[in-house]
Amino acid sequence: MPLVGALEAKTYSKVEDLKLLFKFRLTLMVVFTSILGYLIASGGNIHWSSLALLFVGGFAITAASNTLNEVLEKDFDALMSRTANRPLPAGRMSVSQAVIIAGLLAATGIIALALFNPLTTLLGTLSLVLYAFIYTPLKRYTSISVLVGAIPGALPALIGYVAFSGSIGPVALILFTIQFIWQMPHFWSIGWLGFEDYQVAGYKLLPNMAAGKTGDISKYAFIYTLALIPVSALPGFLGLLSWASCLALGVAGSFFIWKAYRFFRANDKASAKGLLYASLLYLPITFIVVLIDSI
Repeated sequence: MPLVGALEAKTYSKVEDLKLLFKFRLTLMVVFTSILGYLIASGGNIHWSSLALLFVGGFAITAASNTLNEVLEKDFDALMSRTANRPLPAGRMSVSQAVIIAGLLAATGIIALALFNPLTTLLGTLSLVLYAFIYTPLKRYTSISVLVGAIPGALPALIGYVAFSGSIGPVALILFTIQFIWQMPHFWSIGWLGFEDYQVAGYKLLPNMAAGKTGDISKYAFIYTLALIPVSALPGFLGLLSWASCLALGVAGSFFIWKAYRFFRANDKASAKGLLYASLLYLPITFIVVLIDSI
């Protein structure tokens, strides 16, 4: 049974509804990593007008992706307490209105990214298609959806890097790999905390989720954080980053791994929140370390 009618009534402004539709804070975080990718590629040679254009294009593409995600998941959002008050399941906005908004945002984003180079446009469009039309429906059928969704989730830094350089270099691939791996423990900590909601909505986020084995979520989260060890060291061996920077990446990664291990051992709400907060610290710290090294 949808939860909308059972929730306490609240008046939302149009701006508040748009922020919910766009998943505003998530969108800003995605754009932030894209801008960091651009700054890393620039090596300090910043073109401010281009940076502003990247912000507009990245924000529009991401907001369009999230809007289409909410259109496709409207009925399932109504079943979950954390999403039932979004404008579509709550009935404050129609599907046709949301689709028009998504179309305008997608067009704006693609045009803005096209002003950089064709590869930036391709990556931005690929991100939208993968997230909205492949990952979104797939997560109701298979846990592989998490890996699929991690691809568009890891593309922002790559898009920002390519917007400046016009090509995909080794550093860009390192950034992509870090962001790809990071998403697993980040997402699974969220998945653990919202486990009952996801169960009600019928999302298949892990192989044994239907059996109620939340311990598997913490196990997989810990395993993926371990992959950050070689990823932190590889740039040093390839001469892409200084060993001091690699050491800083290793320290940040070790903290992240420790939080994941505590989650794996305790498998409780406190440790899941600890891993989530650690993930929110790890990614910007890592990108800022790479940025400082590139200047």
